[in-house]
Amino acid sequence: MIRTTLSFLLVLGALGMPDAAAQDPSVGEGLPEASSTLETEASPALAPFEARYEVLAGGKALGEATLQLTPLSPHRWRVDLDMGGRGLFRLAGINAEQSTVFEDTASGFLPLSQGTVRKTLFSRKQTTGTYDWARRSATWTGDIKESRERPVALEPGDMSGLLINLAVIRDARPGATLRYRYVDNGRAKPHVYRVSEEMEGVKVGELSYNAMRVTRSPDPGDAQDDEETVIWVAHGVPTPVRMLQREGGEDKYDLRLVDYTGVQ
Repeated sequence: MIRTTLSFLLVLGALGMPDAAAQDPSVGEGLPEASSTLETEASPALAPFEARYEVLAGGKALGEATLQLTPLSPHRWRVDLDMGGRGLFRLAGINAEQSTVFEDTASGFLPLSQGTVRKTLFSRKQTTGTYDWARRSATWTGDIKESRERPVALEPGDMSGLLINLAVIRDARPGATLRYRYVDNGRAKPHVYRVSEEMEGVKVGELSYNAMRVTRSPDPGDAQDDEETVIWVAHGVPTPVRMLQREGGEDKYDLRLVDYTGVQ
Protein backbone atom coordinates (compact mmCIF):
# COMPACT_ATOMS: atom_id res chain seq x y z
CA MET A 1 0.00 0.00 0.00
CA ILE A 2 1.46 3.34 -1.01
CA ARG A 3 1.46 5.87 1.82
CA THR A 4 1.64 9.59 1.52
CA THR A 5 4.14 9.70 4.12
CA LEU A 6 5.44 8.21 1.27
CA SER A 7 5.19 9.74 4.49
CA PHE A 8 5.68 9.99 1.57
CA LEU A 9 4.23 10.08 0.06
CA LEU A 10 5.90 11.40 0.82
CA VAL A 11 4.52 10.78 1.73
CA LEU A 12 1.91 8.98 -0.01
CA GLY A 13 -0.98 8.89 3.75
CA ALA A 14 -2.60 5.75 3.06
CA LEU A 15 -3.25 5.60 -0.58
CA GLY A 16 -4.47 2.23 -1.07
CA MET A 17 -2.53 1.50 -4.19
CA PRO A 18 -2.79 4.82 -4.35
CA ASP A 19 -4.88 7.25 -2.39
CA ALA A 20 -4.74 10.77 -3.12
CA ALA A 21 -6.06 14.12 -3.58
CA ALA A 22 -8.29 16.38 -4.41
CA GLN A 23 -10.56 19.17 -4.20
CA ASP A 24 -10.05 21.65 -1.69
CA PRO A 25 -12.89 21.76 0.80
CA SER A 26 -13.49 25.24 2.18
CA VAL A 27 -12.75 26.08 5.79
CA GLY A 28 -13.34 29.02 8.08
CA GLU A 29 -11.01 31.95 8.69
CA GLY A 30 -9.36 33.01 11.90
CA LEU A 31 -8.14 29.62 13.08
CA PRO A 32 -5.63 29.51 15.95
CA GLU A 33 -2.04 28.69 15.15
CA ALA A 34 -0.57 25.28 15.96
CA SER A 35 2.73 24.96 17.74
CA SER A 36 5.61 23.22 16.02
CA THR A 37 6.91 20.03 17.61
CA LEU A 38 10.46 20.96 16.62
CA GLU A 39 12.33 24.18 17.28
CA THR A 40 14.63 25.05 14.42
CA GLU A 41 16.61 27.93 13.08
CA ALA A 42 14.83 30.20 10.62
CA SER A 43 14.15 28.25 7.44
CA PRO A 44 13.60 29.53 3.89
CA ALA A 45 10.13 30.80 3.12
CA LEU A 46 7.82 28.47 1.20
CA ALA A 47 7.96 28.89 -2.56
CA PRO A 48 5.68 27.28 -5.15
CA PHE A 49 7.04 24.30 -7.07
CA GLU A 50 6.02 21.32 -9.15
CA ALA A 51 8.03 18.08 -8.95
CA ARG A 52 7.67 14.98 -11.08
CA TYR A 53 8.65 11.49 -9.87
CA GLU A 54 9.05 8.08 -11.42
CA VAL A 55 7.32 5.41 -9.30
CA LEU A 56 9.02 1.99 -9.18
CA ALA A 57 8.20 -1.32 -7.49
CA GLY A 58 10.59 -4.24 -7.68
CA GLY A 59 12.56 -2.36 -10.33
CA LYS A 60 9.49 -2.07 -12.58
CA ALA A 61 7.95 1.25 -13.56
CA LEU A 62 4.44 1.67 -12.14
CA GLY A 63 3.84 5.18 -13.39
CA GLU A 64 4.42 8.76 -12.36
CA ALA A 65 3.68 11.00 -9.40
CA THR A 66 3.49 14.78 -9.30
CA LEU A 67 3.90 16.81 -6.12
CA GLN A 68 2.91 20.47 -6.33
CA LEU A 69 2.84 23.37 -3.85
CA THR A 70 0.53 26.25 -4.77
CA PRO A 71 -0.16 29.56 -2.96
CA LEU A 72 -3.86 30.36 -2.46
CA SER A 73 -3.57 33.64 -0.55
CA PRO A 74 -1.06 35.21 1.84
CA HIS A 75 0.07 32.44 4.22
CA ARG A 76 -2.43 29.93 2.79
CA TRP A 77 -1.23 27.09 0.54
CA ARG A 78 -2.31 23.83 -1.04
CA VAL A 79 -0.04 20.81 -1.53
CA ASP A 80 -1.20 18.23 -4.10
CA LEU A 81 -0.06 14.71 -4.91
CA ASP A 82 -1.21 13.11 -8.16
CA MET A 83 -0.31 9.51 -9.03
CA GLY A 84 -1.05 7.76 -12.30
CA GLY A 85 0.14 8.29 -15.84
CA ARG A 86 1.98 5.58 -17.72
CA GLY A 87 3.17 2.08 -16.80
CA LEU A 88 1.13 -0.34 -14.72
CA PHE A 89 -0.94 2.49 -13.23
CA ARG A 90 -2.27 3.28 -16.69
CA LEU A 91 -2.86 -0.37 -17.62
CA ALA A 92 -4.85 -0.89 -14.43
CA GLY A 93 -6.74 2.36 -14.87
CA ILE A 94 -5.45 3.59 -11.52
CA ASN A 95 -5.26 7.25 -10.58
CA ALA A 96 -4.99 8.76 -7.14
CA GLU A 97 -5.00 12.34 -5.95
CA GLN A 98 -4.57 13.87 -2.52
CA SER A 99 -4.38 17.46 -1.34
CA THR A 100 -4.05 19.39 1.90
CA VAL A 101 -4.93 23.05 2.32
CA PHE A 102 -2.90 24.64 5.11
CA GLU A 103 -1.60 27.86 6.61
CA ASP A 104 2.09 28.61 7.01
CA THR A 105 2.18 30.16 10.49
CA ALA A 106 4.97 31.41 12.71
CA SER A 107 4.74 28.20 14.72
CA GLY A 108 4.40 25.66 11.93
CA PHE A 109 2.18 24.27 9.17
CA LEU A 110 -1.50 24.31 10.19
CA PRO A 111 -3.67 21.84 8.18
CA LEU A 112 -7.16 23.11 7.40
CA SER A 113 -8.72 20.63 5.00
CA GLN A 114 -7.89 17.54 3.00
CA GLY A 115 -9.30 15.72 0.00
CA THR A 116 -8.58 12.28 -1.43
CA VAL A 117 -9.78 10.65 -4.63
CA ARG A 118 -8.94 7.10 -5.73
CA LYS A 119 -9.96 5.82 -9.14
CA THR A 120 -9.69 2.45 -10.84
CA LEU A 121 -11.33 1.08 -13.96
CA PHE A 122 -14.47 0.16 -12.02
CA SER A 123 -14.59 2.35 -8.94
CA ARG A 124 -14.16 5.84 -7.58
CA LYS A 125 -13.72 6.58 -3.88
CA GLN A 126 -13.49 9.99 -2.27
CA THR A 127 -12.91 11.25 1.25
CA THR A 128 -12.87 14.75 2.72
CA GLY A 129 -11.19 15.78 5.95
CA THR A 130 -11.63 18.95 7.99
CA TYR A 131 -9.25 20.14 10.70
CA ASP A 132 -11.37 22.31 13.00
CA TRP A 133 -8.87 24.13 15.21
CA ALA A 134 -11.55 26.11 17.01
CA ARG A 135 -12.94 22.82 18.35
CA ARG A 136 -9.55 21.04 18.28
CA SER A 137 -11.10 18.22 16.28
CA ALA A 138 -10.50 16.61 12.85
CA THR A 139 -13.15 14.59 11.00
CA TRP A 140 -13.31 12.64 7.74
CA THR A 141 -16.35 11.83 5.62
CA GLY A 142 -17.00 9.89 2.44
CA ASP A 143 -15.63 6.47 1.52
CA ILE A 144 -13.89 5.74 4.79
CA LYS A 145 -14.01 2.90 7.30
CA GLU A 146 -16.67 3.37 9.95
CA SER A 147 -14.02 3.12 12.67
CA ARG A 148 -12.27 6.16 11.18
CA GLU A 149 -15.34 8.39 11.01
CA ARG A 150 -14.97 9.30 14.68
CA PRO A 151 -13.48 12.75 15.37
CA VAL A 152 -9.76 12.83 16.12
CA ALA A 153 -8.70 15.23 18.90
CA LEU A 154 -6.17 17.72 17.56
CA GLU A 155 -2.97 18.74 19.33
CA PRO A 156 -0.64 21.64 18.50
CA GLY A 157 1.71 20.63 15.68
CA ASP A 158 -0.53 17.96 14.13
CA MET A 159 -0.03 17.51 10.38
CA SER A 160 -1.23 15.40 7.47
CA GLY A 161 1.15 13.05 5.69
CA LEU A 162 1.77 15.52 2.86
CA LEU A 163 2.58 18.29 5.33
CA ILE A 164 5.03 16.05 7.19
CA ASN A 165 6.89 15.64 3.92
CA LEU A 166 7.24 19.43 3.65
CA ALA A 167 8.22 19.65 7.32
CA VAL A 168 11.02 17.10 6.84
CA ILE A 169 12.45 19.24 4.03
CA ARG A 170 12.23 22.29 6.31
CA ASP A 171 13.67 20.67 9.44
CA ALA A 172 16.28 18.13 8.29
CA ARG A 173 19.84 18.74 9.42
CA PRO A 174 22.63 16.18 9.98
CA GLY A 175 22.15 14.14 13.16
CA ALA A 176 18.75 15.61 14.04
CA THR A 177 15.74 13.69 15.37
CA LEU A 178 12.44 15.00 13.98
CA ARG A 179 9.23 14.33 15.90
CA TYR A 180 5.79 14.91 14.43
CA ARG A 181 2.23 13.77 15.06
CA TYR A 182 0.56 12.31 11.98
CA VAL A 183 -3.19 13.01 11.81
CA ASP A 184 -4.57 11.75 8.52
CA ASN A 185 -7.42 9.62 7.18
CA GLY A 186 -9.09 9.26 10.57
CA ARG A 187 -5.95 8.23 12.44
CA ALA A 188 -3.39 9.83 14.74
CA LYS A 189 0.05 8.51 15.66
CA PRO A 190 3.54 9.82 16.40
CA HIS A 191 6.13 9.77 13.62
CA VAL A 192 9.83 9.97 14.47
CA TYR A 193 12.46 10.57 11.77
CA ARG A 194 16.21 10.37 12.26
CA VAL A 195 18.63 12.21 10.00
CA SER A 196 21.98 10.61 9.19
CA GLU A 197 25.13 12.32 10.46
CA GLU A 198 26.82 12.26 7.05
CA MET A 199 25.71 13.40 3.62
CA GLU A 200 25.62 10.80 0.84
CA GLY A 201 25.52 10.82 -2.92
CA VAL A 202 22.15 10.02 -4.47
CA LYS A 203 21.77 9.45 -8.20
CA VAL A 204 18.32 9.70 -9.75
CA GLY A 205 18.21 9.43 -13.51
CA GLU A 206 20.89 11.65 -14.96
CA LEU A 207 21.12 13.85 -11.87
CA SER A 208 23.28 13.43 -8.76
CA TYR A 209 22.66 15.06 -5.38
CA ASN A 210 24.56 15.36 -2.10
CA ALA A 211 21.72 14.52 0.28
CA MET A 212 20.74 13.75 3.86
CA ARG A 213 19.12 10.37 4.51
CA VAL A 214 16.05 10.76 6.74
CA THR A 215 14.55 7.53 8.11
CA ARG A 216 11.31 6.68 9.85
CA SER A 217 11.51 3.18 11.34
CA PRO A 218 8.50 1.02 12.34
CA ASP A 219 6.93 1.95 15.66
CA PRO A 220 8.07 -0.76 18.15
CA GLY A 221 4.89 -0.15 20.15
CA ASP A 222 2.64 -0.94 17.18
CA ALA A 223 2.64 -4.61 16.16
CA GLN A 224 0.90 -3.74 12.88
CA ASP A 225 3.45 -1.14 11.87
CA ASP A 226 6.06 -2.81 9.66
CA GLU A 227 6.73 0.17 7.40
CA GLU A 228 10.00 2.00 7.08
CA THR A 229 10.18 5.25 5.13
CA VAL A 230 13.44 6.74 3.82
CA ILE A 231 13.57 10.26 2.39
CA TRP A 232 16.63 11.87 0.81
CA VAL A 233 16.79 15.65 1.24
CA ALA A 234 19.19 17.90 -0.69
CA HIS A 235 19.94 21.52 0.23
CA GLY A 236 18.23 23.96 -2.10
CA VAL A 237 15.76 21.37 -3.46
CA PRO A 238 12.20 22.05 -2.19
CA THR A 239 11.06 18.43 -2.48
CA PRO A 240 12.61 15.02 -1.65
CA VAL A 241 15.02 13.81 -4.33
CA ARG A 242 14.10 10.20 -3.55
CA MET A 243 11.55 8.44 -1.36
CA LEU A 244 11.63 4.75 -0.49
CA GLN A 245 9.03 2.71 1.38
CA ARG A 246 9.92 -0.65 2.90
CA GLU A 247 7.52 -3.19 4.35
CA GLY A 248 8.71 -6.08 6.49
CA GLY A 249 12.30 -5.08 5.78
CA GLU A 250 11.90 -5.30 1.99
CA ASP A 251 11.81 -2.47 -0.55
CA LYS A 252 8.26 -1.83 -1.68
CA TYR A 253 7.83 1.49 -3.50
CA ASP A 254 10.56 3.80 -4.77
CA LEU A 255 9.88 7.36 -5.95
CA ARG A 256 12.73 9.08 -7.79
CA LEU A 257 12.75 12.73 -8.73
CA VAL A 258 12.71 13.29 -12.48
CA ASP A 259 12.59 17.10 -12.47
CA TYR A 260 11.14 20.07 -10.63
CA THR A 261 10.33 23.68 -11.48
CA GLY A 262 9.19 26.78 -9.68
CA VAL A 263 5.55 27.70 -10.31
CA GLN A 264 4.42 31.29 -10.76
